[in-house]
Amino acid sequence: SSRFSNMSTFRVKVKWGKQKFEDVELDTSDAPLVFKMQLFSLTGVPPERQTVMVMGSRLADEDWGKAKGKLKDNSMVMLMGSAEQLPAVPKEPTKFIEDMSEAEAAAVLSLPMGLENFGNTCYINSTVQCLHCVPELRDALKRQQDIQRPVAGQDNSSALTTSLGVLYDFMERGVSRIGLVTFLQSLHKVVPAFAEKDPKTGAFLQQDAHECWSVVVNCLTQTLKESFMDQFFGVRVEHTLKCVENVEEPSECLSAKQFQLSCFISQDTRYLHTGIKKSLSSTVEKQSPSLGREVQYESTALITRLPAYLPVQLIRFYVGRSGASEEIVSKKILKDVKFPMKLDVFEFCSPKLQEALMPQRLKFKQVEDQKAAKRAKLIAEGAVLGPKAATELGKGTDAQVEHEPFDFPTDKGCSNSGYYRLLAVLTHQGRSSSSGHYVAWVRWKADIWLKLDDDNVSEVSEEEVLKLSGGGDWHMAYMLLYEPLPLEKLSPTNDEPCN
Repeated sequence: SSRFSNMSTFRVKVKWGKQKFEDVELDTSDAPLVFKMQLFSLTGVPPERQTVMVMGSRLADEDWGKAKGKLKDNSMVMLMGSAEQLPAVPKEPTKFIEDMSEAEAAAVLSLPMGLENFGNTCYINSTVQCLHCVPELRDALKRQQDIQRPVAGQDNSSALTTSLGVLYDFMERGVSRIGLVTFLQSLHKVVPAFAEKDPKTGAFLQQDAHECWSVVVNCLTQTLKESFMDQFFGVRVEHTLKCVENVEEPSECLSAKQFQLSCFISQDTRYLHTGIKKSLSSTVEKQSPSLGREVQYESTALITRLPAYLPVQLIRFYVGRSGASEEIVSKKILKDVKFPMKLDVFEFCSPKLQEALMPQRLKFKQVEDQKAAKRAKLIAEGAVLGPKAATELGKGTDAQVEHEPFDFPTDKGCSNSGYYRLLAVLTHQGRSSSSGHYVAWVRWKADIWLKLDDDNVSEVSEEEVLKLSGGGDWHMAYMLLYEPLPLEKLSPTNDEPCN
């Protein structure tokens, strides 16, 4: 078929022990490591344990060597290696943190793994790291891997979903490079434009991280089982259209599903809340049944269903002309737009949804009232509470604190309160979406954040994250990912009755 007409692509046979695989795709324009990942998909033998013989030569990870000129359709490839877990290597002598390298210390402290930049692939790395923060997504990808082993011949969307699960698995094992190469290849098949290279340098061209985010979300929506993305990321909105020229014309209501909110940025947009509100009101042109011509309609939108995880895109880029050259280019709005650590979207919801959210919101108030009563009692008894003690009052360790469910029993993966906490920020530094640099900033534990700048991982404070609001040439927020604000279960006390 035309898909395999490329001179660098062949259909080969693979022999592994007593098993034989026919019609396996091999593309010498990719690194051999990509082919080894395909063999892993077929056999379960991890690349690090594979011995692959091609045309009498052992295959390396980066170079095809002599095999490149000899390969043809139906060539035989020999694979040796065990799919079973190898016995554990004897432990090395104890090494203390102060004696370790930075990389070793990060591994011991269980810091998330950075991702290698293959040349302008920071837009991919930052997207992958932000979505990796969602534990339910990692679990869903793992379940899908257990049910359906990756196999050759998957459609492009399924292959991308599978490769993302494989990448997250490899990240947890500390060998992300193998999984990242495969994910990159899968992404290039879904969006061939992402594979374009600079003719001068040979490096990949920089791309828009939001476009990458949207592609990944779309593929996950199509292929993840149990409508996972609809449940945990799906926002439902009802648009009401009113005719400007004929107020007597009945309003039209349209329902839509989306996977993010937007923040429109204008001169008077100083806060995220304002920008989201602007995005929910607009003017559109459509055919009027009462007037028989195209007229303007006012469109207002209300949210009818909130997901547990809420991405918000700050609309920072627009297309405009470049000075005297009149060239059409991507331009960036550098304006400072403050975003909160805790977000309340109750105002943007329909009356029906607001009513449904109220019981859980009252529980938040009860917990806060209970903590305030404890603080007042301690102060009355003569205790001196510093700011940190006052904030932490009533909290235990993660293991000790029990939390209320964040969704309704009848709607898995939704938000039952409208209260959110910031989980991850994807930033851009530069003046155009197709240049500059993208970085992920993620909540690691409680109030501790990490900056994931490709393969450089460092700890940062909440204050540093809040400075990513824009206003200059520093990293500025482009995508925000919010998670459910945790609600501690009311604790019984002898002094205060629990309602």
